[in-house]
Amino acid sequence: MSCRCQTDFGTPPVSADRTVTLTIDGRQVVAAAGTSVMRAALEAGIPIPRLCATDALEAFGSCRLCLVQIDGRRGYPASCTTPVEAGMRIVTQSPRLAELRRGVMELYISDHPLDCLTCSANGNCELQDMAGVVGLREVRYGFAGDNHFDATHAQPKDESNPYFSFDPAKCIVCSRCVRACEEVQGSFALTIAGRGFESKVTAGADEGFLGSECVSCGACVTACPTATLTEKSLIAAGQAQRGVATTCAYCGVGCGFVAEVKGEQVVRMVPDKSGGANAGHACVKGRFAWSYATHPDRVTTPMIRESIDAPWRKVSWDEAIAYAAGEFRRIQAKYGRLAVGGITSSRCTNEETYLVQKLVRAGFGNNNVDTCARVCHSPTGYGLKQTLGESAGTQDFESVLSADVIVVIGANPTDGHPVFGSLLKKRIRQGAQLIVIDPRAIDLVRTPHVAAAHHLALRPGTNVAMINALAHVIVAEGLVDEAFVAERCEAEAFAAWRDFVLREENSPEVVSGIAGVSADAIRAAARLYAGAGNGAIYYGLGVTEHSQGSTMVMGIANLAMATGNIGRPGVGVNPLRGQNNVQGSCDMGSFPHELPGYRPVADAAVRGAFEARWGVTLDPEPGYRIPNMFNAAIAGSYKGMYVQGEDLAQSDPNTQHVHAALRSLECLVVQDIFFNETAKFAHVFLPGASFLEKDGTFTNAERRISRVRKVMEPLSGKADWQATQALAQALGVAMDYRHPSEIMDEIAALTPSFAGVSYARLDAAGSLQWPCNDASPAGTPIMHTEHFTRGLGRFVVTEYVPTTEKVTRRFPLILTTGRILSQYNVGAQTRRTANTVWHSEDRLDIHPLDAADRGIADGDWVHIESRAGQTRLRARISERMQPGVVYTTFHFPGSGANVVTTDNSDWATNCPEYKVTAVQVALGEQPARWQADFRRMDADQQALLPPGPEA
Repeated sequence: MSCRCQTDFGTPPVSADRTVTLTIDGRQVVAAAGTSVMRAALEAGIPIPRLCATDALEAFGSCRLCLVQIDGRRGYPASCTTPVEAGMRIVTQSPRLAELRRGVMELYISDHPLDCLTCSANGNCELQDMAGVVGLREVRYGFAGDNHFDATHAQPKDESNPYFSFDPAKCIVCSRCVRACEEVQGSFALTIAGRGFESKVTAGADEGFLGSECVSCGACVTACPTATLTEKSLIAAGQAQRGVATTCAYCGVGCGFVAEVKGEQVVRMVPDKSGGANAGHACVKGRFAWSYATHPDRVTTPMIRESIDAPWRKVSWDEAIAYAAGEFRRIQAKYGRLAVGGITSSRCTNEETYLVQKLVRAGFGNNNVDTCARVCHSPTGYGLKQTLGESAGTQDFESVLSADVIVVIGANPTDGHPVFGSLLKKRIRQGAQLIVIDPRAIDLVRTPHVAAAHHLALRPGTNVAMINALAHVIVAEGLVDEAFVAERCEAEAFAAWRDFVLREENSPEVVSGIAGVSADAIRAAARLYAGAGNGAIYYGLGVTEHSQGSTMVMGIANLAMATGNIGRPGVGVNPLRGQNNVQGSCDMGSFPHELPGYRPVADAAVRGAFEARWGVTLDPEPGYRIPNMFNAAIAGSYKGMYVQGEDLAQSDPNTQHVHAALRSLECLVVQDIFFNETAKFAHVFLPGASFLEKDGTFTNAERRISRVRKVMEPLSGKADWQATQALAQALGVAMDYRHPSEIMDEIAALTPSFAGVSYARLDAAGSLQWPCNDASPAGTPIMHTEHFTRGLGRFVVTEYVPTTEKVTRRFPLILTTGRILSQYNVGAQTRRTANTVWHSEDRLDIHPLDAADRGIADGDWVHIESRAGQTRLRARISERMQPGVVYTTFHFPGSGANVVTTDNSDWATNCPEYKVTAVQVALGEQPARWQADFRRMDADQQALLPPGPEA
């Protein structure tokens, strides 16, 4: 069932360049041409009864409850399927219509259980509402005989899905769930089986929801007008008392939700129809996997200890803050000003991230601040800044619906960014062509309802060679948009790039031998993209997490500029950000060389503005990046670190090197909601707050700034920003914010791209896309429409340099890593939800030929060994893989995926090369040595926690 707080207009809005005037119930109404009578009426304040209609789906016209009378027309047409016309005279209420509607409702109720008082939908049931609206007072047909609801005839409930229940007895076969699965999600997991009285909703081949193709996005649950499909959390808690609009804290799509609450208990999360990024859709994580916020593992009391081998001691906030500040000052006095630093979080709000970098710069007196974006999208910031002039993607998500050709490179949207993935699939079903460039056969390559025109299954590490080959074809065959390039780009840089890509080394024939993709396939894909009216490129970590990640980003920008695919709907260069606030953490100045707004700390004028506001003198020298911090820690010159909301010990590459660095610290302060892997090396633990416990903003992959609103009080007594402020004050920094809105006001005052952003404006508009300032007061959905941020676009020569991580006789396979739909990042949140039903362990995907060569069967335990280390996973034989390439996820700490990844990194940004690791795979029943050590340390550290619910 949908959220009562959101008006449902029955049918979707239409886009039209003209309006028509008609009369409804004697009232003159103006509506966009093509609008349904139902929607036009409700927009004018005239509701028409309905059951099968909802504005998230195309009109269906099956329930016959929305009948109206139209002068000059025979019969009683359905208002949902009838478009308005100029001069129409419509009647929505009459004795005959009332009689017809009561008759229809009488038929529905005659085959429906009359358990309204005990039904989970009581108080929020459209069937119940419509029965009242039409004035149903009796059911003349009785309830005896064949039916679908009594003990003799009813089908059993399907409780297989951990999050929602399916009760066929309450189904009215309106098809809303089936249509939502098709039109909104694009999974086609549901169907209507049987005919007439035997019609019923089935999942898959009638195998139940859990066993079917259902991805648990919840679209069917939201669409259902009865209690047939109901959240189990709502069944347990009852109807909510209020709703709070907020933003999802999972991936970079940034979906809007309404948290429905009873007291401080979240009853359910309902996707917000007004959400700028999701328009009422969701995925299994945001829709259902929120119970981690109140999980028993939550640590809610500050703790300190003198060494990582000592027991933890619960203390007050004041004692913890004073101890941490004292240790940082002691370390700086002993080892120097540069001996401490901080890490911001892409899971925390913009305001919290801003305060951490401010604390480091104003409190520690250095620029030793970095963020987890270092290990995912830092090449995006560098590459797009060099070419287009701005460190962010160019489009809004809706832009994909105008694309004619879509190129997906090194991304898996249906798993990593599922709501955007659904939108992309919708556009493909409408006729857009798709090119996938990925070593694996991701879902988008071929599923029953979506297929790529080209899948360029390149070898890992050859991205730059591939992008150069595509550019070679476009230039050599005269497919460059010469007018766009001449008007919008630097002529000299373009000429140098053109000469470079025309070299023989960049031809498809030569690159075919490097990338393992036929020259014909490369040429066909290049021609398709260049010949499109609108060509859009979407990319992910399969582009950035390489030794040439920055080079590849610049190569993508080169390709878009050369074909004129910049600056309008349906085109662009679009990085798909991994976490909820990766974009925001970068925007807020989390890099050691940049202040908020990507402005260099070395610039005296920029620095001066912050010095005047903060009342301190700032260091003009860039600080340490994360790899520098680790190396300096091992070398003995870096001794203290404040880590907010990141789990470096699990997420960063070359785990054993990271652990050695963390062990070398004399004061590690970890601020998180759970006792994570990094906390095992900590001396101070500050309890964090979940997104449900704070106010703030997130910025998603399309630069959309959205409000996060507090649903319940912080379990620890402090939101993250309050803890950071307390630590800053203890270090002598002047911070006295009363609310995150005041932090945003300071951000806006110091950051040109945020100058027009405030909580008041966000509350009024719903969300804003930066740049939002005097030049773009309403925000900027699409960037670079008239000119590039840097003035003229700059082509950059992108020479292919093979990675130093090469296969050998000892390590003959390439390991690449990624994510899966049901889990998120290091799994700290999703592992503490029922999402483990779908993914309870990380596995190693291996091609059948590679498995056969090693005697590996599906489900066998195997050792994966690289130059960096060894771990053990269970094997899954998969045709998705190409021979010579294996793949795993990294959601479970005991899997040790990053034990085998190396410290190779991008040449420009030090983003780790997670996607290319030379390995050997062999049968191995016993855990790897690292895993045995991990289990011992985990047990030891758990034993050191104080007794209590958070131990």
